[in-house]
Amino acid sequence: MKKCRHLLIAFFAILGSLTLSAQDIHFSQFYMSPLNLNPAMTGVMNCNVRLTGNYRNQWASVLRSNAFNTYSVSYDQRLAVGRYDYFGIGGTFWGDVAGQSRFGTVTGKLSASFSKRMGGYRDKSHYLVMGVEGGISQRSIDFLALRWGTQHDGAGGFDATLDPLESFERSNFIFADLSAGLLWFSNIDEDNNFYFGGAYHHLNQANQSFAISNDPNDREELYARFTIHAGGEFKVNRRMSLIPGAVVFIQGPSLEVNGGTSFRFLLGNSRRYYQAFQIGGWLRLANKLEDSIHADAFIISTRFEYEDFGIGFSYDMNISDLNVASNYNGAFEFSLVYKICGPTKRGVYCPNF
Repeated sequence: MKKCRHLLIAFFAILGSLTLSAQDIHFSQFYMSPLNLNPAMTGVMNCNVRLTGNYRNQWASVLRSNAFNTYSVSYDQRLAVGRYDYFGIGGTFWGDVAGQSRFGTVTGKLSASFSKRMGGYRDKSHYLVMGVEGGISQRSIDFLALRWGTQHDGAGGFDATLDPLESFERSNFIFADLSAGLLWFSNIDEDNNFYFGGAYHHLNQANQSFAISNDPNDREELYARFTIHAGGEFKVNRRMSLIPGAVVFIQGPSLEVNGGTSFRFLLGNSRRYYQAFQIGGWLRLANKLEDSIHADAFIISTRFEYEDFGIGFSYDMNISDLNVASNYNGAFEFSLVYKICGPTKRGVYCPNF
């Protein structure tokens, strides 16, 4: 029975990687992967340069070596324009491999933004940010690793030598990808702020079919993705802050909502070195294609910050119907952020993402 359960979840995982090929990657620590969240986040920081790295491993308890793996690295920087406005430029590279079919995506993108101060002064200000992004992606799959219904021998077994009666002209292809986004943030003071934004990903809705055809009806367009996100930081007392956040992804028939909060605690008594520790809980909701929304995972996250370096770890506890096979194991993530401030840092410009 246990083996059957494992096979069942593996089947749905592989099926999902094929039939939902338009669904994008996601990170539970979305706040530590800003350029993947919204191109308007490019260069929005209180330093001059930001380097980030993210890694996610999902379903390893069931799929073993066929677990889903996602990684991302990015670089962005801000450039001052006059006294109060900024340009942001950056680049992102990420890859994703899913299931036994090794369904994979590799993407490289460049992004740019412009931050315009709409009011306020120095540490108390309001900004509107506009961002754009463009790049190239490659999709690939190993068709030989798939099992087809026509390869079942009729006696409950599987015969890989049987003709699958399926053929595809290409096992990989390259396509262009464009996105745009907006962001608003307000600094109430040095310790309190809030922000909200939205992004429209896959503006060109590129063809995702592995078959080559001149018939426009044979296109399998990449669903556009709409991202809505918000959050902030609110100081509770001298050493503790509340950091709530939420993000909504809408892509074709798929819907995902991730919301929760973290508590940031300042460490040590030294004013010379900044040290902080965060811990929080998040809940992810999702729909089953066109079915009703349900609880998918509860996420425990931590983050340690020392000066301009941050490291985060999170774990997803699967609480959906798949927990019968997953035994409540979902995914773990590591995130790294390193900022280079330099001598030109000019006060508090934005929330501390």
